[in-house]
Amino acid sequence: MQDLVCRYGQRLALRGISFSVAPGEVFGLLGPNGGGKTTLFRVLTTLLEPDEGRARVFGLDAVRDSAAIRRRIGVVFQNQSLDRRLTAAENLLHQGHLYGLRGGALRRRIDQVLERAGLAERRDQVVDTLSGGLRRRVELAKALLHQPDLLLLDEPSTGVDPRARLDFWDYLQRLRRDSGVTILLTTHLLEEADKCDRLAVLDEGRIVGAGTPAALKKEIGGDVIVLSSSEPEALVAALQSDFGITAQVVDGVIRFEHEQGARLVPRLMETLSQQIDSVTISRPTLEDVFIHLTGHRFEEQTAEAATG
Repeated sequence: MQDLVCRYGQRLALRGISFSVAPGEVFGLLGPNGGGKTTLFRVLTTLLEPDEGRARVFGLDAVRDSAAIRRRIGVVFQNQSLDRRLTAAENLLHQGHLYGLRGGALRRRIDQVLERAGLAERRDQVVDTLSGGLRRRVELAKALLHQPDLLLLDEPSTGVDPRARLDFWDYLQRLRRDSGVTILLTTHLLEEADKCDRLAVLDEGRIVGAGTPAALKKEIGGDVIVLSSSEPEALVAALQSDFGITAQVVDGVIRFEHEQGARLVPRLMETLSQQIDSVTISRPTLEDVFIHLTGHRFEEQTAEAATG
């Protein structure tokens, strides 16, 4: 992707997006709802032409070479694309026909992907009777039927319970290991993003950070300290004047990072105990990374996008 810009009327959905994905990588696009993930996913799947910039998949132009790209990608959309009145095997049969697969070769391929997805015993079960996690596996099997080089997943854990989500990720890791397929996914789930090899963090149509989850957390530079106070603005001013610490008020609490948080906290309590109601100290999480990069909470932005 290079300098992608997409507009919906006067609204900018993507503002100069650039990134690359290595072969065999699990790459995540992390962002709140409304951050630009869905628009970017539509560009990658050749469903939307960017207004500016260029998207290339395997060196092919996403606009000019869209037909060739579609034969090399498998897509699992956020909304279910299965016919719930058909069995798992029947859904795959019709998908195979769309890609020109027929006869014994198609039947063998259906057997392979159902076995790999742990669905061999469910092949003749009507999709509507399957759990959410099993339906997601059928979606994956469908996307993998034509042996794509790139698997694109839009919010893959939507509607899946935590246990099924773990099973789903175990399957993705085995898939990557056994077949070498490259996986690119969008997510607003922080624990899901933590499982990716690398991430691009999106907010309001921009990439505000990129790297491995560990490297992004390391950029924070130490422990995350959260203070609660009845007068947060006064406490922020005291932290600056007494300790030279620049803190910010996020969702009613004071947050800042410090290289040696465990040593600092006793000094804070000794000097500012009358202003501090409580204090917590923790290692950085991806939510802390998002706050550090954007100045606001992840959930807050997601909620605003959902209601706006």
